[in-house]
Amino acid sequence: MVSFITWTADPAIFTIGSREIRWYGLAFAVGFAIGYMIVARMWKNEKLNPAWIDSLLMYTVLGTVIGARLGHCLFYAPEYYLAHPLEILKIWEGGLASHGGTLGIIIAIYFYSKRVTHKSMLWTFDKLVVPTGLVAAFIRLGNLMNHEIYGHPTDLPWGFRFVRNLHEWMQGADPVFTVPSHPTQLYEAICYFLTFVLCMWLYFKKEAYKKEGLIFGVFLICIFGSRFFIEFLKNVQVDFETNMTLNMGQWLSIPFVLAGIYFVWRALKKAGGK
Repeated sequence: MVSFITWTADPAIFTIGSREIRWYGLAFAVGFAIGYMIVARMWKNEKLNPAWIDSLLMYTVLGTVIGARLGHCLFYAPEYYLAHPLEILKIWEGGLASHGGTLGIIIAIYFYSKRVTHKSMLWTFDKLVVPTGLVAAFIRLGNLMNHEIYGHPTDLPWGFRFVRNLHEWMQGADPVFTVPSHPTQLYEAICYFLTFVLCMWLYFKKEAYKKEGLIFGVFLICIFGSRFFIEFLKNVQVDFETNMTLNMGQWLSIPFVLAGIYFVWRALKKAGGK
């Protein structure tokens, strides 16, 4: 009886010339497209200025991509990228960090709030994070298609054997598989999707956006709390993490979880004081 899954999904959907069109990029684009539609529904629900939503999309996309790329370069391989700064621009070669993307979005929303809505950042975040869990889930599915960011060996029946020599395999070599490993991409995708469902419920059923910061706080706790615990199952991403009690992803998650707890407490305290 087979007790594991041999994962042989091709990361590329098709090739145009020498350029691959990958599932990861499609997942990223589809996630943003669906997220835009959900935010548009919120705008209609609250009868907000329609011009604000296109600006929000622009700020969010730029903040996500720039922040995620810089986060990967500066958090995980600063020596290399500071010595080869032009390599930072090669986003198509891979290397995006979710914590960097989050910081990039925070900075982008600061400018968006100052220049566009003239409302508080929390007002924007309570809307923006609602579809973000779904976007994050799509991105993790893209990681699954890329055979990357998987976990430690496991004897559980849902262990995945990923293609270890991905680049060589894509060039025609026979695949070399890992031992059955935790599909941590799926673990995260499930947690992120459940966070999306919870935030949708809070916004549309409980009208929690009226308690400024509540939805944002719940999002931070769920996303980065789940990330913290799943990291215990992941392989280290860079060599310097090998002897760390907590890896880089976990250390970067802790401030976001604490911030989430604060925003939930703050929102409930204000609501209780009315």
